[in-house]
This record gives sequence, structure tokens and C-alpha cells, in this order.
Amino acid sequence: MHHPRPTTARHRAPRPRRLRYAPLGAAAAALILAGCNSTPALKHSAPPSTTTSTTSAHVAAEPTALCPLTGSPVLGGGAVPQRPALAVKVTNYVGGRPQTGLNKADVVFEEPVEGGITRYAAVFQCQGASQVGPIRSARNIDIGILGQFGTPLLAHVGGIQPVIDNIDASPIVNVDVGAHGTVAQHIPGRVAPYDTYASTTALWGLEPSDNTVPAPIFTYSDTPPSGPGVSPVSSVAIPFSSNSTVVWRYAPKIHAFQRFYGATPDDLSTGTQETAANVVVQFVPVTYGPWAENEAGGLEVQANLYDDASGPALIFRGGEEMSGSWARSSLGQPTQFTTSSGQPVSLQPGQTWVELVPNTVTVTGTP
Repeated sequence: MHHPRPTTARHRAPRPRRLRYAPLGAAAAALILAGCNSTPALKHSAPPSTTTSTTSAHVAAEPTALCPLTGSPVLGGGAVPQRPALAVKVTNYVGGRPQTGLNKADVVFEEPVEGGITRYAAVFQCQGASQVGPIRSARNIDIGILGQFGTPLLAHVGGIQPVIDNIDASPIVNVDVGAHGTVAQHIPGRVAPYDTYASTTALWGLEPSDNTVPAPIFTYSDTPPSGPGVSPVSSVAIPFSSNSTVVWRYAPKIHAFQRFYGATPDDLSTGTQETAANVVVQFVPVTYGPWAENEAGGLEVQANLYDDASGPALIFRGGEEMSGSWARSSLGQPTQFTTSSGQPVSLQPGQTWVELVPNTVTVTGTP
């Protein structure tokens, strides 16, 4: 089992094309016109000369601020918010659906956990959400996922002690929502443990002096991919398990992939279907243990995501599939995605979902 390298703790407690891989603006220039000014003619005097003075002040267009984790312009044309990445652990167990607030995240990671189910690490930075949840416990794999964001906040509700100890020994800021009653929202009609939510504003407010903007972890381009290893795709099926058979279908009218469970739309609590500009399938080798995560004996899922780690990958954007690979050398470095020809992958500006898929699972793309 791999543990993150210890660093100073920042704990805030108490608080069918078959997959080819084997278990592989801008401010417009303002024109200011000084109007024609003529001195009125005096009686019995010669007509005065008329002088027209025109002054043009050209204001240089300000560069459009781009969100570091989406490559999209900041909403409203303002500056990038001076705050860290904030990851919120959100359940994807059937009893916790539908979720709230995921559509406002910059990046969503779907990770395998015990029992064949999945859980989300929804990362916010440029946008916020008034309500995110249901919020659930942390996992050891979160350290590998989030280390590439520098010193992000990790909002969760509890976790087993070995996992909490490892988070405290990492650069990640540990924010246990269960220990901060002022930020926790308990939603009527929801039953524990699926009743805890929070706003991103309140969560960032727990670290008011942290104004470190994360560096981008992806590169972006409006230019569609082309070349070897690129082919059209209409959908991609990721059978994590019987209760998490994820399907992404490309919708040309909105230039995005829509998320389903089989044939059922994956809708949020607002009725809005989950969509993504990019879907990145990152195949990872997983192991189980040594810790039990629940009373039924479900073992902790472990995966090496950063210690000279690598593996195959599939990248979906704009109705195209790119086959390639991923590699990462250290906790603080972003994952590098390259095409089958070795070129860096550029994503479409917008929200990205990263599917961390065990390399024993076969992913199917449909042309």
C-alpha cells in the first residue's frame, strides 16, 4: 500500500467499438468624440471661424481571464477568484442520489470505493454552489487525486483513522464538515448518512486567509483533435458495477456528453442532467486493504496515482475518442495525458469528468 509523503499537517479539526486496450470581448475600444464647438456670431461682426475638435481615445482590450481548471472565461468577465481548489466528497450510492451542486464543479473525479460502488471528489475553484452533497467520508485514494492541486481543501464527513492520519500528513487541508456545525446543512427529507450538505462559500470561509489559486492540471484548445488514434464516438460505457453502469452519450446540439446509468439519465436534484465537455478515462491498477471501511468488512480501495505511476487512457471530447496514456511522477505534479503518438492531449474548455477505472474493467465505445 502506498502512503503519501509526510508533510506538515494542515488539519482543521476538530472539525460496440470494443475498447482496444486490455484491462488497459472583451472591452471594445471606446471612441470618445469631442463635439463640434463653435463660438456664436456677434451682431455686426464677421462670422467667426468654426473649429471642430475630435479626440479618439483607444482603450486597449483587457485579456479575458480564464479559469485555471476549466480553460473557460470567468463568468461575468471578472478576475479569477483568489482562493484554493476545494474538493467535496459526494456519495454516489443509490440511496444518496440525486446529488446536488456537481454541475458547478470545475472537475469531477469518480473513484472506485469498497463494494463496487463509486464516490465523487468534486473540485470547485472558479464557480461555487450554494449547496453540495450529500457529503460523505474521505478515502485514501483522495490524496493521490488531490495532491496535484497543491494545497486544496478536502471537505468530507469523517473517515477511518488511518485515512485521516494520511491526509493530515499530506499537503491537503483536512476539513471535516461533521466537526463544523456552522457550515453543515441538514436537508429535510434526507436520511443520515445522506443528509449532510454545505455551500462552497461556507467551506472556503473556514480558511479565509488561503488565497492560493491552483495551477492548471490540463491544457485546453478549441481545436478538435485529429490524427492517429482519433475516431468518432457517440457513447462510452463504463461498467463500474451493477449499480454504477455509467454511460456517456455525446449530444451534438450542446457540444457535450450527457451522463446516464444504463438508459436512465443521471439527473441532479434540480432535474438537470449531468454533462461534461470532456470525459477522461484513466485506467488504474487497484488493490484492496489492509483496512476495513465498513461493518460489513468492505476493504479500502488503494491505487498508485502518482509515484512514477502510468497506464492507458481514453479521452473523449467533441464527439471524438482519443486513445493514449497517462503518467505522473510525484504527488505535487499533475497527471500528464498523451495521445498514442506521444503528443500532449488538449481538452475542450469546460467541465471535465475524470473516471478512475480499475484496469480489470472493459470500457466500450460506440461509433
